[in-house]
Amino acid sequence: MNFKIVWITGASSGIGKALAKTYLANGHKVIISARNKEALEKFRMENGSEKNIYVLPLDLNDADSMLEKAQLAIQAFGKVDVLINNGGISQRSLAADTTLEVDRKIMEVNFFGTVSLSKAILPHFITNKSGHFGVVSSLVGKFGSPYRSAYAASKHALHGFFDSLRAEHFRDNVAVTMICPGFISTQVSVNALTGDGSPLNEMDEAQAKGMSAEDCAKAIFKAMESKKEEVLIGGKERFAVYLKRLLPSVFSKIIKKAKVR
Repeated sequence: MNFKIVWITGASSGIGKALAKTYLANGHKVIISARNKEALEKFRMENGSEKNIYVLPLDLNDADSMLEKAQLAIQAFGKVDVLINNGGISQRSLAADTTLEVDRKIMEVNFFGTVSLSKAILPHFITNKSGHFGVVSSLVGKFGSPYRSAYAASKHALHGFFDSLRAEHFRDNVAVTMICPGFISTQVSVNALTGDGSPLNEMDEAQAKGMSAEDCAKAIFKAMESKKEEVLIGGKERFAVYLKRLLPSVFSKIIKKAKVR
């Protein structure tokens, strides 16, 4: 099997960290990015060396830095084959209680940060006539739920952008896999923003009981290897996507009463 150079954002914890381990275990080289350089360096020391892991600190809130980051990523191992856009922030607040500044921050990180990084590496993919974007969205990228208005909006926006990008660049052999996890046992709810921008600092019950990050990473790896255009990951919450599509009025009644916080 030929190894790939896989760039993963949000790689300091949770799904991103599990993805880095999964790709390494399957013989690939990884570029790991997040804001927390110390956590990235610790991962490198515990899981490999400069030969197969390159640490590239990155802040998705700094869109102007993405061209430079893309060049550094390409230089690390000579090319990039796969970019998995996993970094982002979540939300746990009612729309009426959420300031516009928080709405903007969530969109800036989850949507504009991801888009700016993807646009920075896209010319490299086009030149190579090969490239693959993995985009970690969410099941709420397919439907909205209470306490996640801006988060759901940012994930919906990613679907629109990357569905268009896929249609525009399939002749360049650029693939896109939209990844829609449900409840995964990570710190995402603990770090989620509340209405005033402060972190929730609480673990959602559903999140705590969710699929492990390791199992989620394995499912993502399998979907990426098969170049699926979209994959739903999680437990029974996945079926809400089909319920909304087939019986939207029934879905609406259920989601209004759903215990999602």
